[in-house]
Amino acid sequence: MSRSTLAGASLVLLSMCVSAPSPQAAPASPFLAMAGSWSGGGVLTTSDGMQERLRCRANYNVAGAGAELRLSLRCASESYNFDLASEVEYRGGAISGQWTEASRNASGTISGRAAGDHVEAAARGNNFSANLSLTTRGSRQSVSIRPEPNSSIRAVSLSLTRH
Repeated sequence: MSRSTLAGASLVLLSMCVSAPSPQAAPASPFLAMAGSWSGGGVLTTSDGMQERLRCRANYNVAGAGAELRLSLRCASESYNFDLASEVEYRGGAISGQWTEASRNASGTISGRAAGDHVEAAARGNNFSANLSLTTRGSRQSVSIRPEPNSSIRAVSLSLTRH
């Protein structure tokens, strides 16, 4: 299982944790509801069917009247520890940005759309590609990450709570 694959999956997961705007002429930024600290856990499933529990902590800093989000993330499991960072922008329903994981020299881009309380996005990098579905309801978030078929990770499923 590639550590950069796990790191990328986790970054996508948390950098896209947003509640989408309601349909209006000028929707409010979904990042405004993200400011602060979040934590939670979940399960990573490898391509050979093995599962490993994950614990994560995230801190979101919002700027630009809600148009910009900076994320710092630390996740740990029995086999993995990593620190991630991302910068994501929201513009009229579109989400885009960059992510990095410095200790493994992994990086890439994030792009997608938000509608209602749901986000669909794609993360792309040299060593990682995945699709993401995320739903935010109140102070809880559920996330599903599906890496490309050639990945050593089959799926990541997380539940986060804001503190």
